Amino acid sequence: MIAFRDGLPLLVLGNRRTIAFDREWLTRALAVAAHRAGHPGWWLAPHVAESVHAWMQSLNDHTTMPVASFTRAVCDALKAIGCEKIGACFEETSPFARISLVEIAQQAGNGFELAFFASLDARLREVYGAGESYCELHSLERCVKILRGRSNWSSGCDELRSEIVTFVRSHTAGALGESGAHGASELFLHVA
Repeated sequence: MIAFRDGLPLLVLGNRRTIAFDREWLTRALAVAAHRAGHPGWWLAPHVAESVHAWMQSLNDHTTMPVASFTRAVCDALKAIGCEKIGACFEETSPFARISLVEIAQQAGNGFELAFFASLDARLREVYGAGESYCELHSLERCVKILRGRSNWSSGCDELRSEIVTFVRSHTAGALGESGAHGASELFLHVA
């Protein structure tokens, strides 16, 4: 017997790859859709995601669900609660890209900031090229400590953190302009 995580059906993407449903991912996808619809900071996103999670738990006879069916169900739920504009902006999507800044820093090595920035640029271009609309860059402070070779935070760490955030913002704007029809047209970044 095979047991699925949380008893939820797996989502089948267009390329036939299956992924597990993630409530946090749906919350962020709803927040992005709300932002596109002109409602930044929409407070209902986690509640709608929780409702969708409960609905998916009730699908005992389904082991998989095409992502297109899932998207339609989410849009129908949004329409039912009077958020049709947000539903119109909710796109069929896969879980968001996550980039570990620590991993990139470890590959670059202590003190090799140029190698770090080159690797980060390459990873961001992969995300743009895949057409992702949301990307999380995580572990920024730990990454900075690795690159600076420090166990305690310093003013130099503040400077490097600021440089990384500025780099990500400027390269995001530049890459989106270059990506054309095959890449992302907009990208929401979250750096933590």
